Amino acid sequence: MEYFKKEVEVAGKKFIVESGKVAKQSSGSCTVRVGDTMVLVAAVASKDPKPGVDFMPLTVDYRERTYAAGKIPGGFFKREAKPRESEILVSRLIDRSIRPMFPEYWRNDTQISAIVLSHDGENESDIASIIGASVALSVSDLPFNMPIASVRVGKIDGKLVLNPTISEQKLSVLDLVVSGTEDALTMVEAGAQELSEEDMLEALNLARETIKAICLIQKSFPTKVKTIVHEPQYNASLNADIEAEAIAKAEEGVTIKEKGEREFFWASFKKDITTRLVEKYPQELASTIDAILEDIFYKKARELVLNKRVRTDGRGLEEIRPITCETDILPRAHGSSLFTRGQTQALVTVTLGTPGDMQIMDELSGEYKERFMLHYNFPGFSTGEAKGERSTSRREIGHGNLAKRALIPILPNEEDFGYTLRIVSDILESNGSSSMASVCGGSLALFNAGVPVKAACAGVAMGLMKEGDNYVVLTDIMGMEDHLGDMDFKVAGTRKGITALQMDIKITGLTTEIMAKALDQAKRGRFFILDKMDVAISVPKNDLSDYAPRMATLMIPQNKIGELIGPGGKNIRKIQEENSVKIDIEESGKVFISGTDSVGVGATKEYVESMTAEAEVGKIYKARITKLMSFGAFAEILPGKEGLIHISQLAAGHTKKVEDVVKEGDKVKVKVTEIDDKGRINLSIKAAL
Repeated sequence: MEYFKKEVEVAGKKFIVESGKVAKQSSGSCTVRVGDTMVLVAAVASKDPKPGVDFMPLTVDYRERTYAAGKIPGGFFKREAKPRESEILVSRLIDRSIRPMFPEYWRNDTQISAIVLSHDGENESDIASIIGASVALSVSDLPFNMPIASVRVGKIDGKLVLNPTISEQKLSVLDLVVSGTEDALTMVEAGAQELSEEDMLEALNLARETIKAICLIQKSFPTKVKTIVHEPQYNASLNADIEAEAIAKAEEGVTIKEKGEREFFWASFKKDITTRLVEKYPQELASTIDAILEDIFYKKARELVLNKRVRTDGRGLEEIRPITCETDILPRAHGSSLFTRGQTQALVTVTLGTPGDMQIMDELSGEYKERFMLHYNFPGFSTGEAKGERSTSRREIGHGNLAKRALIPILPNEEDFGYTLRIVSDILESNGSSSMASVCGGSLALFNAGVPVKAACAGVAMGLMKEGDNYVVLTDIMGMEDHLGDMDFKVAGTRKGITALQMDIKITGLTTEIMAKALDQAKRGRFFILDKMDVAISVPKNDLSDYAPRMATLMIPQNKIGELIGPGGKNIRKIQEENSVKIDIEESGKVFISGTDSVGVGATKEYVESMTAEAEVGKIYKARITKLMSFGAFAEILPGKEGLIHISQLAAGHTKKVEDVVKEGDKVKVKVTEIDDKGRINLSIKAAL
């Protein structure tokens, strides 16, 4: 591996790329450094194709070493274990960016390993990892068609910012990651605060210009001789025999509207013809016959759309499948909905929790608490498959994250709604775009739960079929159109603008002209779906579920936190037990009180307010007489705070004996007349009168 070290400047930031120094037994490797963040990326592949597969077996593993940030892993085991969700999401970004750049028939096991070696807390490692993957593949002998690059775009104070730092991202209304070649885009992932289609397109165009410059620089890097991938050559007689029967059958099969019926028709034909042809051509594998048949079906389905502008299920190019929306599906869930679009169905629930239910996230950039969680589940029965449920798949994590990003901008601020929120989307049926069904169902369930969201949010999946200059953009693609098409472009948002966007592409790239058309078409589709959702529920419910916890919040002085908790937690435990509530306290002094009984929550709030309050001169309090003395009486005005009522202040007239006016346990109104420099409180019943 030839050594080189180059500097690539992106928006004033230097990316230092170095190759040929480490990991030299891999097919290709490099380190990419920006600031003090450094990533090592290595690429390897098996020598021979993987038998029995009809896809590219690519695996991407992005891992963060905690030493990169000078930390030791948290938890019982002081070693990095399975990848965190954030690592899986970056792995998917890399995968989706580079996958379109491999030849169609590359079947060798291929692995990309990206390891974060250093992290400065300000410069993200995901963009460096994507660029590093491109460099590692470009300098290797693997058949990587052309270099790609990636850039992040933010929008701060109305201005687009390239590769914003982590602290700058907190101020941004846009988090857009774009990958592409010098000519076109290959991957887009975005979260936004209701950004218009025009603003999103402007950001995409800025990203494209930057990506082109980085790709051109990569072309100057030294490289090895690339492996040549040959298109499989089939037996001409076998091919002719298959085409004689299969072309007509494929033309008939692609127009069957119902998914199960269509799949049964084609599977039955494949089984019949394969059985006959294996006997005639015993030297040929059944998998070869299957590959030829699938290629015929693929071409006929695409011809139908591209040449006749007819979709396989008979819909128009912008027509959305029938939609039904239901809410209040489950009796005990705090909020629930059932969103059905064609043969895709999502059962979505909302659960309201206390601040103690927040998830602690331990990342390289620091630890924080996650208030909103969205978990997406894709069981085998949703597609009629016998598949056991094991650990959460990368696909489930990716789809869940997309739906989460779409819904975050519509959530109320924590100051206005202090609950922890968990949404679960269980996909009960799937025939395309289940992540967007999760967005729609999630919005409906939030309305049903009484969460004061800002607006309804919906999502739609767009598709593309392209041959040369002839292309068609499809709205609301189903599973087969996703499989046969060249693009999966998901757009979610409100009527005001886009909240999330994700694009994956199978061809070498996408022009901004097609992107603009897809965005405009997606907007019309999104508005249509929002209209359907409004029929089911148009505004959030006024009340929370009877089974949701009731919550009250208040601020107390920070120096009163210890007093509220008490020695060894004695005070707070007593308050919680007596009122059947749960109390969570933040370092800022913010107190969350939750429980199933609103009366108990309200009473606890009043008690905590009084317990942590300071006596104020001139204020009148309801007090309880605690002790009688010859010179006056002591009274408790606040929990744990007593003052003296001098005998002269017990009544309007003259008082001979204290006992003549009050006794222990009496409730009286008093006014604070003085607090001396030692904190002693003087009270007066006379002044309160």
